[in-house]
Amino acid sequence: MTTDQTPPAKGAKPLRADARRNRARLLEVAETVFAERGTGASTEEIAREAKVGIATVFRHFPTKEALLEAVLVRRLERMAEEGRRLLAEAGPAHALFAFFDLVLDQSPVKNAFAAALADAGVDVRAATSEAGRALREVLTELLDGAQRAGVVRRDLEVPELTAILVGTCRMLEHLDGHPESARRARAVVRDGLRSGQPPLPAV
Repeated sequence: MTTDQTPPAKGAKPLRADARRNRARLLEVAETVFAERGTGASTEEIAREAKVGIATVFRHFPTKEALLEAVLVRRLERMAEEGRRLLAEAGPAHALFAFFDLVLDQSPVKNAFAAALADAGVDVRAATSEAGRALREVLTELLDGAQRAGVVRRDLEVPELTAILVGTCRMLEHLDGHPESARRARAVVRDGLRSGQPPLPAV
């Protein structure tokens, strides 16, 4: 599966400029529709919003699941791009925490997309493997930069940080509807990442 930012699969014909624009437009509209109306939104709704015929949708994405998969991959790719931008513009002392907040804020929609694909029998891990690899690389750079800047504990490694991110996302789902509790819980997790904390226990 390719997105508007990635080249076609090996052996596939390159898309014409107008076809690339149509595909990018469909992904943009589909992401908005799925985020606002839920993953139950139909391809017909997306075609109407994008002002194209349903045949155009199916020409690029033969099934709704293929479209949803492309949208999820696109979101993950953009998240990785945003992590690199934060590292370059916000600096290593602030980038990791800004990225941490970005992941938490986008998690509900991302998880809804992933759940819908899993329910449809799609291997989400395999479908997003390339984008996931890019995210892990960015997370490694962000963590390394924060540790070099002295703002994040030095005994933290990417596997633990990834688990903390996933766990915090689940925690916030549990606190949905309780914004003050969610805010305090996020602050507790952020404080636990900072330097000056006791070493992690041996396992």
